[in-house]
Amino acid sequence: MSEALALPVEPWPLADDLKIRNLSVNGAQTALPARLYSRGEAAKRDSLIVFFHAGGFVGGNLEDADMFLRHLVNCNAEQLVLATSYTLAGVSPFPAAVEDAHAILLWAKKNKGKLGWSGKQLIVAGIEAGANLAAVCTLMARDRGGPALAGQILIMPMLDPGLTSCSMRELPSAREMVEVADACAAGYRGYLPNAADRTHPYASPLQSSRLKNLPPALILSAEDDPLRDEAEQYGTKLIACGVKTTVSRLPPAPLQEPGARNECACKVIALGEIANFMASLDRPESPV
Repeated sequence: MSEALALPVEPWPLADDLKIRNLSVNGAQTALPARLYSRGEAAKRDSLIVFFHAGGFVGGNLEDADMFLRHLVNCNAEQLVLATSYTLAGVSPFPAAVEDAHAILLWAKKNKGKLGWSGKQLIVAGIEAGANLAAVCTLMARDRGGPALAGQILIMPMLDPGLTSCSMRELPSAREMVEVADACAAGYRGYLPNAADRTHPYASPLQSSRLKNLPPALILSAEDDPLRDEAEQYGTKLIACGVKTTVSRLPPAPLQEPGARNECACKVIALGEIANFMASLDRPESPV
């Protein structure tokens, strides 16, 4: 695991050729709003990142991570990013969101021409609750025979509905962290009203005993985040199961305000870790 780094500088200015297109994707039960981020006029990109937003399963929308996704595409003119919404817990609790997430991957594979994607390399990514969905998608894709995934990018993920990690129990002793930890607890209460679901691997991948044969992972935690330890524990478990995994702890960041994790992900350090991870993935091969 890399050490906490010095305070990051702000990302470089956004390119003039950034393109954002609103579209609709098919979830498990209904159509869902989505946005496609790209740069330039290239005909087809080989790599597609499907991104799920934060919000503790009970809130959030496409707008929340817009600036992060702009900077993510800004770092690589060849990258294509599909950011999608999913069913929030207030509408329908677990497993609605994860079923949406997996259905969206299948939709993307089927509609690659519409997206301007060659279909060669598919990566899942997310922040906080969205990172939970991204992690679970890798389990579902393995268990259900596809689609094939080349990587997973988990940014400050929510992975432990039991809220049992040391950072979750100890960091909230600092007054400014109480609301951050309470928001996680409230999100899980809404998402998992049935207590028995809290140990289901599709709700809590950290509790899964079957983590082999998953795609390479990048896991970003943050120094003062109550979610820190569960993210790093998940990385340790993936490594023990033979999954190529990079775990990096970002410097302390103010997380009390809504959208703070999205802002943290915009920093050059986080964007650099993602760029390095993407470069480390195997060169895309022709789709089967």
